[in-house]
Amino acid sequence: MNKKKYLSILLAASLLLGAFTGCAGSGGTSSAASSDSSSAELKKIVVGASPTPHTEILKEAAKLLKAKGYDLEIKEFSDYVLPNTALEDKQLDANYFQHQPYLTDFNKEKGTDLVSAGSIHYEPFGIYAGKTKSLDDLKDGAAVAVPNDTSNEARALLLLQTKGLIKLKDGVGVTATQKDITENKKNLKFREIEAAQLVRSLPDVDIAVINGNYALEGGLKVEDALAVEASDSLSAKTYANIIAVRKGDENREDIKALVEVLKSDEIKTYIKNTFKGAVLAAD
Repeated sequence: MNKKKYLSILLAASLLLGAFTGCAGSGGTSSAASSDSSSAELKKIVVGASPTPHTEILKEAAKLLKAKGYDLEIKEFSDYVLPNTALEDKQLDANYFQHQPYLTDFNKEKGTDLVSAGSIHYEPFGIYAGKTKSLDDLKDGAAVAVPNDTSNEARALLLLQTKGLIKLKDGVGVTATQKDITENKKNLKFREIEAAQLVRSLPDVDIAVINGNYALEGGLKVEDALAVEASDSLSAKTYANIIAVRKGDENREDIKALVEVLKSDEIKTYIKNTFKGAVLAAD
């Protein structure tokens, strides 16, 4: 074989090998790009929430949101102030922990402009036993723990009124304060305590009126409560927990998808089966 023919064969082999290598490289790059593209298709929604029941409900909703193209990131908060502050500061897309009266008070006090994108569920307030195990056994001057924020204290007072323990001015409704008490036959002594600490207060008071989510977190069962808000009460209609967003964001497609999933039959069934009456889906 002459040198010229040998070089031609060598060159052809080199080109053929390069073609195979290029195909393999191209296939690998295409696969990686496809994977990245698939991951990038999911748009992230960051939602702040109380641990129970809000985070639990959101975790269930996250499965349904993926089918709609959204990846739900949940950030937990243990108080009632930071989730709204983080939302206002654009650290969150939405939050899920509060009812409208609380949000209204927060906006007024903090100068924020947060709004509801939808009502999701309702948590019945309950009166729970501390030192005294029955409402009939409450003695004169008994200590009663209630939430220290305006909207939830009003709710506690309304529940106490339905049980005949106090009487409020006519028409005060969800704006009630202790100043509106017109009758207190047992001379009940009210202790205003941060909502998150109410369960811990039980050994130190006769009874406590506790938010549904904090009762759940504290291991209390709604069926063990001495009294619970009625499902058709003013509170039930007023205090549904909402998805809160910055004003204008309620029309965003991702927020609409979040609310749609949380109000779906699948989530309503999950709430009913999981919380056994301690959490009720909103209409």
